[in-house]
Amino acid sequence: MSGVFQAAGTHLLADLHGIPAGPLQDAAGIEALLRGAAGAAGARILHGHFHAFGPEQGVTGVLLLAESHISIHTWPEAGFAAVDIFMCGAALPQLALEHIERALLPRTRQVRAVARGPA
Repeated sequence: MSGVFQAAGTHLLADLHGIPAGPLQDAAGIEALLRGAAGAAGARILHGHFHAFGPEQGVTGVLLLAESHISIHTWPEAGFAAVDIFMCGAALPQLALEHIERALLPRTRQVRAVARGPA
């Protein structure tokens, strides 16, 4: 081994704050949003599962991708969404995050990017 690290993919962890409650309560809307994000990134969707916790409560959802996954957990009462995007291969996770942010319009965001792969 040459000692050079080549990441198998990029893992984005995004905390999105200051989002209106409405979109964060809508499981069908969140699913459509993540499916659009996967498409924007050039990822292939294998399976998805989304769950609404009840009226005026949050949503949790995940898309399993050939390139890994996108997940989201929302707290409408706090205007907060936690987004997790891990993609490898030719998929572009930053484009997925940009798609999500354009729709949810957070006032502030904190994003951590982690290179993932064999050591």
